[in-house]
Amino acid sequence: MALPANPNIFANNPLDRASYRRADKAWIEAQLKNPSSLFVPFRRQKRRDWEPFVLPEAAPSQGKDIGWTPAALLPELAGGGITVFLGINKRGKALFAADVSGTKDVENHPALKGQGAFEDLRGLAMAGEITPAELAIMAQAKSMIDWHSRHGFCSVCGTASEMAEAGYKRVCPSCKAEHFPRTDPVVIMLATHGEKCFVGRQEIWPKGMHSALAGFVEPGESIEEAVAREMQEEAGISVSTVTYHSTQPWPYPSSLMIGCHAVADSEEFKVDGVELSGGRWITREEARKILAGEGDGTIWLPPAFAIAHQLIKAFAEGKV
Repeated sequence: MALPANPNIFANNPLDRASYRRADKAWIEAQLKNPSSLFVPFRRQKRRDWEPFVLPEAAPSQGKDIGWTPAALLPELAGGGITVFLGINKRGKALFAADVSGTKDVENHPALKGQGAFEDLRGLAMAGEITPAELAIMAQAKSMIDWHSRHGFCSVCGTASEMAEAGYKRVCPSCKAEHFPRTDPVVIMLATHGEKCFVGRQEIWPKGMHSALAGFVEPGESIEEAVAREMQEEAGISVSTVTYHSTQPWPYPSSLMIGCHAVADSEEFKVDGVELSGGRWITREEARKILAGEGDGTIWLPPAFAIAHQLIKAFAEGKV
């Protein structure tokens, strides 16, 4: 039985990740030489973000496509850089992601020139220009490549580590320590009290923007405890009940946003002035109007691409 659809962008990855194949070097090498195998080129920008290669719309309003490239071009484009196995698509093709940043003027390489461009993944997601399925695959690809770029040395002894298992492990040749890709858990929560919910804002955000509160789960801490701690630390709000809503893979660089609703003991609050510069309670009806674009213009909420939007939407629709 299939899982119910997750409402969040970057979720619902359709690939068979085929984890049992990762340690089979012969199979991985065969797929890299298979004419049907494909890879998506990624380029690193100076700000340390990663951009996938994207094809323009084939026709107006059709949306853009990820620039899947024949794996036979990997030696030419990646030049021995990071290449990670992503999984097998519904057509049985093996898919990979590769860092092609080491290739000079890669966008004008004969294999790519004139076909597309490297684009910001977040911008593509916000604009709805790429299908949700491909966005989910790109989240996996971006997180994996970024992890390798940041963890090239053993955290135990400092020796340069080596990639193993098609990219899902690094091994230290000196002390033999094994290192695995990490995902950082983050709670993001919407406090409610009767017919109102609490939204906060940060000073650096655009004027009027408010959102749900969020923070990293600390070692030895449960999700519920993290929700309660963050609400108390940032807004001085005490909560008595925490319920799970959904999760969102967030490849910036590699977090898992754990969406929750929390019942507040009262509407009293006091923002910390550090994480939050302000906050307010809004009614269910106000939330409905703002999400529908019918607010008074003094406050706006995150777009549908953010899990915070889904948390507020669930409250506005009376599902919480």
